[in-house]
Amino acid sequence: MGGVLRACGEDGVAERGDYQGSGLALVDDKGRVAIPNALRSTLAANSPRADGKDGGTIIIAAHEDHPCLVAYDPAYRAALKAELAHRLELSRGPDGKVDQNIKRDLANGEEVPFDGSGRFIMTGYPRFHAGIEQHAFFWGMLDTIEIWDPKTLVETPGLSRNMIAACRYYAQEKGIAL
Repeated sequence: MGGVLRACGEDGVAERGDYQGSGLALVDDKGRVAIPNALRSTLAANSPRADGKDGGTIIIAAHEDHPCLVAYDPAYRAALKAELAHRLELSRGPDGKVDQNIKRDLANGEEVPFDGSGRFIMTGYPRFHAGIEQHAFFWGMLDTIEIWDPKTLVETPGLSRNMIAACRYYAQEKGIAL
C-alpha cells in the first residue's frame, strides 16, 4: 500500500512522501493510463496543482538501464540534479572532461499532467522505449516509480522476484496472459 508520510526535516521543510505500492493499469489507444491508487495519493501530495484542484504533475523518463520508464514528481528533480552532478564529477578524466552521456541518459524526463483520477497520457517516445502497449505495471521505488510493460518485466533477467510475482499476480487477477 502507498502512503504519504510527512515529516519535517532539520530545516523545517516538509519531506516528500515515499512511493510504496504497485498495480497494473490498462493503457488505451491514445496512451491514457491511470496511476494505481496505491501510488496516486503520494504523487498528488508530492506534486499538488497550483490552483488547488485534484491532480498534479508526473515526470516520465526512460530508465537508464532497463527497458522501462521511471516516473517522479517535480520536487525529485533537485535530488536527481545532485546525483547527476556527483556522477559527472566521478567521471572526470585526466583531461578534465566529463562523460556527458550521464546527463543524456538521466535528464530525459517529460512533465505530464494527471487528473484527480490519476489519469495521464503516456507520450510516444517513453511508451516506445518501454514497449508499453495495452497494460502498464507500476512499482513504487520510494523516491521514484518504475513503469513496465508486464511481459517485458517478466522476461527481463536479473529483476526482483518479488516484483515479478506481483506483476504476475495482478495480471492473473485481471485475466491477462503473460
